[in-house]
Amino acid sequence: MKAAFVTLGCKVNQYETNSLIEELKKNGFALASSSEEADVYIVNSCTVTAESSRKSRQALRKLRNEHPNAITVLTGCYSQAYKNELEALSEADIILGNKTNSELISAIKAFNESKKRTVNVISHKKEDKYSSYGTASFEGHTRAFIKIQDGCNRYCTYCIIPVSRGFSRSRPLDEIADELKTIAENGYKEVVFVGINLSAYGLEIKKNICDALILAENTPGIERIRLGSLEPDHITDEVIENLKKMKKFCPQFHLSLQSGCDKTLKKMNRHYSRAEFEQLCIKLKEAFPDLSLTTDIIVGFPGETEDDFNDTAEFAEKIGFMKVHVFPFSSREGTPAANYENQISKKTKTERCSFLQKKCDEIRLGFLNNLIGTEQEVLFETPKNGLQRGYTKNYTPVAVRCENALNGQILKVKITGIENDMCCGILIN
Repeated sequence: MKAAFVTLGCKVNQYETNSLIEELKKNGFALASSSEEADVYIVNSCTVTAESSRKSRQALRKLRNEHPNAITVLTGCYSQAYKNELEALSEADIILGNKTNSELISAIKAFNESKKRTVNVISHKKEDKYSSYGTASFEGHTRAFIKIQDGCNRYCTYCIIPVSRGFSRSRPLDEIADELKTIAENGYKEVVFVGINLSAYGLEIKKNICDALILAENTPGIERIRLGSLEPDHITDEVIENLKKMKKFCPQFHLSLQSGCDKTLKKMNRHYSRAEFEQLCIKLKEAFPDLSLTTDIIVGFPGETEDDFNDTAEFAEKIGFMKVHVFPFSSREGTPAANYENQISKKTKTERCSFLQKKCDEIRLGFLNNLIGTEQEVLFETPKNGLQRGYTKNYTPVAVRCENALNGQILKVKITGIENDMCCGILIN
């Protein structure tokens, strides 16, 4: 049988899709190419926003309409979080959740025999352990992702993720070590650690994120170590000092800000203040001279006044983020913020998002301009439109013109200018 995936959402979802692909291959399935008809279509869904849920449903319906004779499967965060909506999703022959998607193969085989629709979504429990899928493949990529953590205990008032992912749990270190070895043997030079609340890694087993990173630091063949999104209050002085000692660590931190207004942060149930976030950024800049900071900001949280929004815009400029993802607040059924008073109109949220994104893009341009004339080591990826593209250690995108394919190589580049929101340069012999 041939299978095909539609994956929505974060790097964790992408990692899990790749792991499921590997499991399918081990059990005799083949991955259908874009031009081939598949026997099974799997939607690995996202539900972080209302739009994410809509896209998940849309993808499922599109697959059913285009491939009426194929088996359709829905799994992931949307099906896990909104079990009350699953009966209406008649386009799916099989519905699994994050907790049961490891049963994908047995569910497909059972449906093939009985043709009976299956819904198998089980709620998370506090005593749940980390569930491993096995090593993921990353065909077509120059960096590998490794998931080491799942779940979240924070319960931010706007977020449905604790429902869809359960309580925080950490992957055993021996499993991480084994996968890192496989990643290196497969020729990947850069590894990106990801999780739902990545910086919470190890808290329940008296470890921390550095214990996992040290394994990569000591794995021959891996030359770069990068971190996914982090919660600011978990980045302690001890963690910073340990990261400084790692020669392979890439100095780029994606710190989830969400708001630059203390009143809003408190209503969001974020676990830090504006001043604490700023102090952390100062410490990181002192520790890592080539640092870049990126973040997410939610605009239009219930009760956000014009002054509150201006505080956030001013704070983003003060910190000097290299890149900012600006999102309008999305009401999620089942979260406290969905019932808060003073909901902000769609028009106001759109206007504020546009203003803030423009301001943040200007800040980014200044960051890129400061790199002109410098020499940077770039890990090159697959060529595109006649350009060889890649990323520096602090995740600055760089493009050079070169006839030879450079993908997978780390080469030195002199930055000469900026084009199309990225640095451009020339190779240094």
